[in-house]
Amino acid sequence: MPWYATHGRHALPWRATRDPYAILVSEVMLQQTQVERVLPYYRRWLERWPTVASLAGAGPSDAIREWAGLGYNRRALNLHRLAIVVCETHGGQIPSEVALLRTLPGVGAYTASAVASFAFDQAVPVADTNISRVVARVILGCASQKEVQGRELAAATAALLPTSGIRDHNLALMDLGATVCSARAPRCDACPLGRLCAWREAGFPKPVRPAVPAAERFEHTARFARGRIVDALRAEPELPEFTLKALLPERHAARLATYLAGLEREGLIERLDTGAWALPGTDSAQGSSSMASPKL
Repeated sequence: MPWYATHGRHALPWRATRDPYAILVSEVMLQQTQVERVLPYYRRWLERWPTVASLAGAGPSDAIREWAGLGYNRRALNLHRLAIVVCETHGGQIPSEVALLRTLPGVGAYTASAVASFAFDQAVPVADTNISRVVARVILGCASQKEVQGRELAAATAALLPTSGIRDHNLALMDLGATVCSARAPRCDACPLGRLCAWREAGFPKPVRPAVPAAERFEHTARFARGRIVDALRAEPELPEFTLKALLPERHAARLATYLAGLEREGLIERLDTGAWALPGTDSAQGSSSMASPKL
């Protein structure tokens, strides 16, 4: 904790609040996205929708447009759906219990525990990638959390919880993993847990790395094509199918029907009566999103 007091990332804007909505927005944005990329989006989002009720009153296409550039567009749609559920089911108050948080759209085990801890100081472990790596090394003596069974890792993480100051404890472990006990270049000489570290005591055994197939080029993935489609519909209120097809490379154009069906099924786009495609809730006559919140 003395290390965290001096070296923690206290300047992050979501660290300066206990508002569960603001913390939830940050946690969803931070899923698979680096902190520096999230910062401007986080500020703009809360300036536009400072409360869960204001987000619930927006249209889903507004949320998707505001998300442009962050990727994984379903996160924006889930946040909008979540806001509606909170207003319709929970009286506009984000619940504090992990079990109830897990029932909200797009909220998994980690996000639920993070909101419970960071907003409500609940006595729950928060096992993000950074914390899991620190626990795997310091407590279990492994180079990576990927070498540890989930149940064993969860038990070790929970056993570290103090009797008070849960929020700061979890944030301290998170920052330690992010800035010192990193995956590729840990700075063990700067680690406040060095003398306790089982991995260090064992001589820093190398991780057992299974053979990993070569990664597919991003431009060849369905995610790339789906993103192009959503981006095009952010820019135009509606587009016919042949226009969307012309925007895609040949390898993806042949699969356009599959991409459109998947995006429609997930609620990210919708087919208009004209046969054209648009973001959900888009008013095609005016080219702007409807402010009427859909019922779930």
